[in-house]
Amino acid sequence: MDYRIADISLAPSGEKKIEWARQYMPVLNRLREKYAKERPLDGLTISACLHLEAKTACLLILMKDLGARVVAAGSNPLSTQDDVCAGLVKNGVAVFSRNGMTTDEYFENARAALSAGPDVVVDDGADLCALLHTEMKHLLPGVRGGCEETTSGVKRLRSMAAQGVLAFPMISVNDAHSKYLFDNRYGTGQSVMDGLMRTTNLLVAGKTVVIVGYGWCGRGVAMRASAMGAKVIVVEIDPHRAFEALMDGYEVTGMGEAARRGDIFLTLTGNTRVIRGEHFEMMKDGVLLGNAGHFDVEICKKDLARLAVSVEESRPGVQTYAMKDGRRLHLLGEGRLVNLACADGHPVEIMDLSFALQLESSIYMSRHTMKPGIYDVPAEIDRAVMEVKLDSLGIRLDRMTPEQTEYMKSWVE
Repeated sequence: MDYRIADISLAPSGEKKIEWARQYMPVLNRLREKYAKERPLDGLTISACLHLEAKTACLLILMKDLGARVVAAGSNPLSTQDDVCAGLVKNGVAVFSRNGMTTDEYFENARAALSAGPDVVVDDGADLCALLHTEMKHLLPGVRGGCEETTSGVKRLRSMAAQGVLAFPMISVNDAHSKYLFDNRYGTGQSVMDGLMRTTNLLVAGKTVVIVGYGWCGRGVAMRASAMGAKVIVVEIDPHRAFEALMDGYEVTGMGEAARRGDIFLTLTGNTRVIRGEHFEMMKDGVLLGNAGHFDVEICKKDLARLAVSVEESRPGVQTYAMKDGRRLHLLGEGRLVNLACADGHPVEIMDLSFALQLESSIYMSRHTMKPGIYDVPAEIDRAVMEVKLDSLGIRLDRMTPEQTEYMKSWVE
């Protein structure tokens, strides 16, 4: 089996991490039991570009155990865990990634994952899809479809579809209720604060935290920061989200005003240069800058470098930019996903739901012929994943009586 990783001898450590995660992933474990004999992915090649850490490894190994040939690349240079990559290789998954890889290496590894000739693509940020539609078009006829799990990736795919260039169907796992209500909100909320605190060892209570973007991820981070005693300011461009933030009890203002007052800045927009030069010039000494959007473009690093007289790593994962006037601005995780670059990402139990959707969507895609475009996760899959989760917790839901079912169908009292 071909692979390109940092060190295969790290496998024992990686396998321990994988086993720890697996015991807290009851939904994936039940899907393993459900599909063990059927092996619905038998004969398929799956190319994945995901954050290569223990929870992801549980998904990839399960896909392999259900019959697929699985080839994976890391979707972020700083989220790849080298021991987990080694553990994946030992469990039969071909891996092309290492922690700290350069941009050139990143795309070289993504190309290697695609060179296997995928039937199904499992993407995180849509880089595999973009490569297939630009550099590797010769592989497009063999792709049945795939699934994407991030807001940023779905945005890119919708742009491709709108321009008429998307050549195969993609299921938007990101838009499933079991994903955005829990992964985006509770997963991001906890993991972003985890990355912030692990990397800085600083107090959150009493500080002013600026949340840039009040989508589901922003809601989750704002909720956690507030619960920890922070004063939360929300910056938004959408009037409905801005009003929702106001109704949720937060102050809402523009970036120009927030830049003067914030102690901690967290970006969650999926857009570019939302914090830039004119904002850095207004900030206090000692502010923390963290990004939780998929790409490292939300906090403008070029502007930071231009304004700084020096840059140093003041702590692992913290780059300190010294300004001409003596202020210091601290960038976390190189402006990459702070919850993965500076911590272990979302909690295990949350990713159990999201990866169950990825697995079920991949199986669905392999069984159905669909036209090119963006599709929702089938409602029956979305509901079934949540029902399995509740059942694993010993929770049983009521069901409507026949009388209630008929009543809901009627329109005459």
